[in-house]
Amino acid sequence: MNATSPEAVAGQAPDPGRVVLLTTSHRVAPGLLSWPAWQALRTADRVLCADGAHPQLPYLREAGIRVDESAPTAGELVDACAGGHTVVVVATGEGEPALTDGLARLAGSGRVHMPELELLPASYDLPGARLLDLVQVMDRIRAECPWSSRRTHEGLAKYAIEEAYELVEAIEDGDRDDLREELGDVLLQVVFHARIAEEDPEAPFSIDDVAATIVTKLIHRHPHVFGDETATTPEEVREHWLRTKAVEKQRTSVTEGVPLGQPGLALAAKLASRVRTAGLDVPLPRAEGPGYELLALAVRAEAEGVDPEAALRAAARAYRDAIRETEARTRS
Repeated sequence: MNATSPEAVAGQAPDPGRVVLLTTSHRVAPGLLSWPAWQALRTADRVLCADGAHPQLPYLREAGIRVDESAPTAGELVDACAGGHTVVVVATGEGEPALTDGLARLAGSGRVHMPELELLPASYDLPGARLLDLVQVMDRIRAECPWSSRRTHEGLAKYAIEEAYELVEAIEDGDRDDLREELGDVLLQVVFHARIAEEDPEAPFSIDDVAATIVTKLIHRHPHVFGDETATTPEEVREHWLRTKAVEKQRTSVTEGVPLGQPGLALAAKLASRVRTAGLDVPLPRAEGPGYELLALAVRAEAEGVDPEAALRAAARAYRDAIRETEARTRS
């Protein structure tokens, strides 16, 4: 004689149970799961995982949770839940698309009493977590790409300059999509150089060392944020920054640290800024020629709070537009 469930005696359909699809982030250390995730795992009737090498499995088993290495079909999973059972599926990195698609088809057929379906994130990415993906991708490219594996700091230098200019252009154009893309290209240059630096036989360093250096610098140069000093205006912040930087660098001249390879107008403005900040009275060299005239204009612009490089670019863009208008009239 077959056993009869309480639901059948009461004239009700059997409890279809519950499926919990547990997702985790590979950017978070294995075993660091949310409390709801641990509760679901501990109270489940079965825990399944299709990937026997899933990084979470050793930690789940260490916690006393039995995990069956199984990849059920949607129908098999529905059957396993029948009678009010809860089955937790630890999703693989792909997120179990075949299983979820199969469950969706069963639910859409209207012929199956479906279990309750729950998507439970067991760990969340922290802000900046996708940077780990970039480092991982760069590692593989450096190892396997015939072009990237042969690059050097010197060979990549020109690309850093080009990408910086493209970023400036995206900012000036106000195109948000371009801005996001160009920021990524600049970031790639940083990660690429750091990856190359790991291979230096005498003084290697990694992207973590790069990040640690700038973090230490930022904290040290913002005592009004991380320390006991106060600053209520941008001018006071700049004073803190310059004072701290002067102590760090121990420079003997205000011109130290000014890269001479930058564009001429930007170089002139930077030197003028250093002179003005230091309170020095340095007359401009007296000589004839466009170079000295441009120098005087750049110094004047800096004193007036105008970036001469950006101002010239804006004027040049207006000139470009005028050229195109003239060309269009000529063709018509």
